[in-house]
Amino acid sequence: MANMFGALNRFISRLDSDPNAIPTTKGSPSTQLPSTYGFQVLRNPDQNIPLDPWFDFLIGINGRTIDNPDPNLLAQEIRNCAGSTISLGVYGTKGSSIREIYATVPPDGAGLGLSLQWAPLALGEDVWHILDVMPNSPADVAGLLPYGDYVIGSPEGVLRGEGALGELVERWLERGLRLFVYNHEYDVTRLVTITPSRAWGGDGALGCVLGYGALHRVPAPLTEPAQGPGETLFESGNEYSLPQPGGEEAVSEGQGGQEFLVPANMQVPSTSPPPPTSGGGPPPAGKARKQRAHHSAVPAAGLDDYFAEGEQKSRELEGDKSPKPTGNLPPPPPKGGPPKVASPAPSTE
Repeated sequence: MANMFGALNRFISRLDSDPNAIPTTKGSPSTQLPSTYGFQVLRNPDQNIPLDPWFDFLIGINGRTIDNPDPNLLAQEIRNCAGSTISLGVYGTKGSSIREIYATVPPDGAGLGLSLQWAPLALGEDVWHILDVMPNSPADVAGLLPYGDYVIGSPEGVLRGEGALGELVERWLERGLRLFVYNHEYDVTRLVTITPSRAWGGDGALGCVLGYGALHRVPAPLTEPAQGPGETLFESGNEYSLPQPGGEEAVSEGQGGQEFLVPANMQVPSTSPPPPTSGGGPPPAGKARKQRAHHSAVPAAGLDDYFAEGEQKSRELEGDKSPKPTGNLPPPPPKGGPPKVASPAPSTE
């Protein structure tokens, strides 16, 4: 099984190394992927611009594909749109998705404040998926989470290729190694310090199983919406209101004026007559409990009527075949059976 997955990863890597093998996405020119390079986002100080550092690449601007690595041309294009909104084609390595975003350029022409570098799009595929983490291993002590964490880089060196992380770990044995780790369950990136060691009591210097290749790339975060257009999983809207019998709606005391039905606040009219009062004072506790029990039994009467009506309809359809009592039957014999005949007395001579 491991050999099959390894052969599949090597085959997909050869396809990725061929620029002609990268498929394009239909759409506007700014959302197509005709080349294998783009401007990787390294820093984004503006939270209003939906760009994720390290994971996002700029591949188009204002409907045109970026095919020139000169950053001055891109900066001049942005300054020419001062005071207006520009469109940016973005390729995201999270889920290998392409999208188009819009950003407003300040009127003073200061730019967007982004830090970019010209890099291949396959740069985001050099990630290592944390699979199994052994107890008390260096990976466990450092806080790596199995199946949710991905090693995406390190300040200690450039990681390129499947064996780059292993070579870096060998150079940092018994020393603190800093790694950039992304967790797709929480959609956060953190800096983890791990001390590789061969003497921790188990296999490997990290004590964890790593996955690399097409089967272990960073997926789309769990917070993204559904991919189907127009698909709505849950809808929260105040389309229905439940009025109370008195004509007023039960409204919660929370903020926002949302309408909720509180069963304890509903006023249900009682169909039973009030209990008689003899002395004018409040009834004893025992009588009050009997009255509540009688009131709770009111819905059962409705069920009895429903079943009785169904039984009557079935008798009308099938005919009444139940035996009817008649008054011509003889009375039952008395208890003990018929009287016994007396035996004759013995004669005396």
